[in-house]
Formats: sequence, structure tokens, C-alpha cells
Amino acid sequence: MAAEQKELVKKVRAQISRRYIDTSLLNVAVNGASVHLTGVIKVLRTHPNVELPAEMEKISTILRTIPGIRDVVWDVAQRS
Repeated sequence: MAAEQKELVKKVRAQISRRYIDTSLLNVAVNGASVHLTGVIKVLRTHPNVELPAEMEKISTILRTIPGIRDVVWDVAQRS
């Protein structure tokens, strides 16, 4: 993986970790200007009222503000 891609993955993970979802089973890959998120996301036990679809939309919006990222592709299972 190119250094630029590694840096983007790091930035993506940093942004996602600030949100109220468990991403311990989430994989992040950067391909060109696209971020591919695969795996499982869950609601944090400390924030049981978080709506995963709304949180995913917020994360997508935040990630698109990172220079070099245009698309965010979610291929995840959602668990409560």
C-alpha cells in the first residue's frame, strides 16, 4: 500500500473513532478517491440510542471533507 493510502486510512480511522459506534470489527480500505468500509458496526453500550444509519451518513459526510476522498462505500452488517 502506498504511503499516501496508509495516511488516508489513518485519517479515516481517526474520524470514525470519534463517533458513537463500535468499529472494532470494521475494515478500512482506500482505493483511489474511494473509502471502502467492510465488516460489522455496532451501537456502543454507552450510547444505546444511537441510530446506526444516521451515524453512517454523518461519518460519510465527514470523510468526504478529507482531501483526496470523494466516495464512501459501506458494505457492513449492522448489529444492535
